[in-house]
Amino acid sequence: MHTASVFVELGSIILVLGLLGRVAGRWGFSPIPLYLLGGLAFGHGGLLPLSASEEFVATGAEIGVVLLLLMLGLEYTAADLVTNLKAQYPAGAVDFVLNALPGAAAALLLGWGPVAAVVLAGVTWISSSGVIAKVLGDLGRLGNRETPVILSILVLEDLAMAVYLPIVTALLAGAGLLAGSITLAVALATAGCVLFLALRYGRLISRFVSHKDPEKLLLVVLGLTLLVAGIAQQLQVSAAVGAFLVGIALSGEAAEGAHTLLSPLRDLFAAVFFVFFGLSTHPASIPPVLLPALALAVVTAVTKVATGYWATRRAGIATRGRWRAGGALVARGEFSIVIAGLAVTAGIEPGLGPLATAYVLILVVTGPLAARYTQPAVERLGGLWARWVPARKPAAGPFEAPADAGRARAGGLLEPGLEPVLEPSLALDFEASATRDDPVGGPYRS
Repeated sequence: MHTASVFVELGSIILVLGLLGRVAGRWGFSPIPLYLLGGLAFGHGGLLPLSASEEFVATGAEIGVVLLLLMLGLEYTAADLVTNLKAQYPAGAVDFVLNALPGAAAALLLGWGPVAAVVLAGVTWISSSGVIAKVLGDLGRLGNRETPVILSILVLEDLAMAVYLPIVTALLAGAGLLAGSITLAVALATAGCVLFLALRYGRLISRFVSHKDPEKLLLVVLGLTLLVAGIAQQLQVSAAVGAFLVGIALSGEAAEGAHTLLSPLRDLFAAVFFVFFGLSTHPASIPPVLLPALALAVVTAVTKVATGYWATRRAGIATRGRWRAGGALVARGEFSIVIAGLAVTAGIEPGLGPLATAYVLILVVTGPLAARYTQPAVERLGGLWARWVPARKPAAGPFEAPADAGRARAGGLLEPGLEPVLEPSLALDFEASATRDDPVGGPYRS
């Protein structure tokens, strides 16, 4: 009977996801907000709470994050990664300053102490790589000029998690300086080792993985990805970072074949991830912290837009691409929930979990909308501003004629004595041009 209940619940979830995806496609926006709201409806305290399939959905959600980051890594080679990181590390510093400090300040203003400030700083700092990767794919922007800059910022954030998460874990556990330093060293060594293998032996790894049979290629790539992600998680490095580096290591035919085969799996498990996020949120815990979470969401949405605009402007991207990049970075998601979950498990502050949940829920719903509508909205506001505040025309100087003086004089609209005064050289040029056989002075001259 338990198996039958699992099948019924999973079938219901997947069917609803398919219908919600159709609705989103009909209206031309990302289905992620609808997936999240569906998760709230199926979660504890929702309209139709589920229980039998919760464990399976939780595992599927973790696989969804891994596959999202793997597919993101397949878009670029290791050389592209290093080049972008070298070029965009100042953007990573700006990203940290603009987005981590508001979270830390909010925790201190609420009187939660320095450890909670470090935790909430991470919640507001890190954008959701999974959500953003899905949104960029849905909007068809993976080939845009601003996308490498967006991905560089996301990669810097994900790699920073290899340093940040061990620090937070040590602070929450009350570990001493020596234990925290050992954890941090192991995490950095693991991330560096995987990145070195991707850079140095990426071709050999791709040759080993590549196969003409799609079934064997799928099994090897999926197995390798889950293996590396699991090892990375055991060594206090994010599983998502490990999956991303596997994608970076693959190139050529192996990357193209894996991308084609894994896309349907990615879409399925990514949808499960967003549903699980909603399932893990109790609707009754949101109203008490809604106002501070909303204020923090507004502030950090603006700072993320500013981060994307600054980074893409530095890279020489046009104005439209700058606003698109800023809007794309607004969403928070999986890492923010992981960070908040560590704090809730440690029990450092009862209000931190609900605040982080409401904050992430607001931005994970509005993030895809911001990615789509930030650039058109800014352009429309600019047009309205131009209508309301017309540009001032510079006043004519003592020797300058009005712009339409020639046309007015030709039509007899200027009074005698108001003819424009031309310098001798300009007058000679005008007379010479009037005798040329061209549309100005030739056949059309009366």
